[in-house]
Amino acid sequence: MDQPVFLYHLPMTAKRIAIISTGGTIEKTYDELSGVLSNQLSVLDVMLASLVVHGVEIERVPLMNKDSLEMDDADHTLIARTAKAMAEDHDGVVIVHGTDRLTNTGNRIVELITEPQVPVVLTGAMRPYALRNTDATQNLTEALLAVQLVEPGVYVAMHNQVLKFPGVVKDRERGTFVKQS
Repeated sequence: MDQPVFLYHLPMTAKRIAIISTGGTIEKTYDELSGVLSNQLSVLDVMLASLVVHGVEIERVPLMNKDSLEMDDADHTLIARTAKAMAEDHDGVVIVHGTDRLTNTGNRIVELITEPQVPVVLTGAMRPYALRNTDATQNLTEALLAVQLVEPGVYVAMHNQVLKFPGVVKDRERGTFVKQS
């Protein structure tokens, strides 16, 4: 006679993920008085509140709120150093970033963290969270999943793909990131 099978669910240890926000299109809001989309307020907390993220403990690190076109080398270095510090006591790091200079930051992180011990995943959006046809929620969700699944390294997660640095570039014609051949 067959023995009954008992399945036991072991308690899952929550993954500790740091999310560094730097601004970019993903976080732009609409100013009715000026008629302009700009980086005035962070919407990342609103986005995170709309997601179901079981098994993840998130630490928010609001570093800056800039359009990436306004970033300089010092900003890329600050983001890279912050990512390195967060990687020391987290299971992964997600960086919410503007897409125009995202590759600059990704490459700077690769220079600074030569042997990553955890995944560092950059993401952003081509259209702000505030717009109806945004890609922001999809990209943030993909980054949160990718940071839990990929090997240690530096990546961009957007538009149903995860690409590893170095060699990642923005394809302006297609409106996404690609791996340089």
